[in-house]
Amino acid sequence: MSTLRPLLWTGRHLRVLDQTLLPHEVRWLDLGTVEEVWEAIRSMRVRGAPAIGIAAAFGLYLGLRDEDAQSFWARMEELIRYLGTARPTAVNLFWALERMRRRAEALRDRPVEEIQEALLAEALAIQAEDEAQNRRIGEHGLRLLRPHMRLLTHCNTGALATSAYGTALAPILLARERGWPLHVWACETRPYLQGSRLTAFELKEAGVSFAIIPDSAAAYLMQQHRVDAVIVGADRVTSRGDVANKIGTYGLAVLARAHGIPFYVAVPSSSIDFSLERGEDIPIEERPAEELTHFRGIPIAPEGSPVYNPAFDVTPARLVTAFITEEGILRPPFPKALSALRSKLGR
Repeated sequence: MSTLRPLLWTGRHLRVLDQTLLPHEVRWLDLGTVEEVWEAIRSMRVRGAPAIGIAAAFGLYLGLRDEDAQSFWARMEELIRYLGTARPTAVNLFWALERMRRRAEALRDRPVEEIQEALLAEALAIQAEDEAQNRRIGEHGLRLLRPHMRLLTHCNTGALATSAYGTALAPILLARERGWPLHVWACETRPYLQGSRLTAFELKEAGVSFAIIPDSAAAYLMQQHRVDAVIVGADRVTSRGDVANKIGTYGLAVLARAHGIPFYVAVPSSSIDFSLERGEDIPIEERPAEELTHFRGIPIAPEGSPVYNPAFDVTPARLVTAFITEEGILRPPFPKALSALRSKLGR
């Protein structure tokens, strides 16, 4: 299984792999300020819900490591709000920041230097726990696969979107590790092309059989009986099982249901927002118009064309066959299954 790690703590900086340049250039960036981390998240140099949460945790530490006791607490609240504006849909961002806040609050009576050290330790713990969770997602997800399956996936859910291993790609990479022949259809994932740029990069590196397809070809492949299952990740899952994921996911779920194909969502528990029930209440990020009207700076649409560019859509729980989590596979009814998971996690 791939051990690619797109986020590394150097002891002084957060080193991130600039995913906007892949697959043609591998460039690492050393981020030393909270503003640099915010920009990296917003510009999608760092992307994928788990990776965003990890980066935000380190960003909060970077913004607080030089604060004195007088300014520390006010600055912490300011930075939590600031980092939360980078990508509003991925719940891991807010989960990680809240976890950092709770760690600091538990030490409120301690010297500020001790709190700062604890925040760095917490960010490192979030990263390590995500890696372990992703490995377990892969192991549980493998139970749903069999040799020679043809799987369709959307966006990028491998190590590049997490701390290591990935979510929806984790069982695929584990199957490869065990010698199972599989084939993956990777949707290009317009307009940012995470599938053709990033998923293809990871599958090629891992030696997995794959082919990139236009997003619009998914229905034809299903009609031709060339897809055995769809497996995707998620940026946020509600308490009843509605799924916010990269734009185009809902359409794939509808198509899978129409063709009798299982639709699986691989997700760490940190991406489950137990505070929200309805998918309609998930904030959906809109991306800049230039992502649709330009390609690498070159105009591809008439100047001044109006644009609607949502980054995510919401798939209703009724279209999901099962969730693959680090704690096991969850099946309908999802409100009951997710409630049991919440009790188990103590959240």
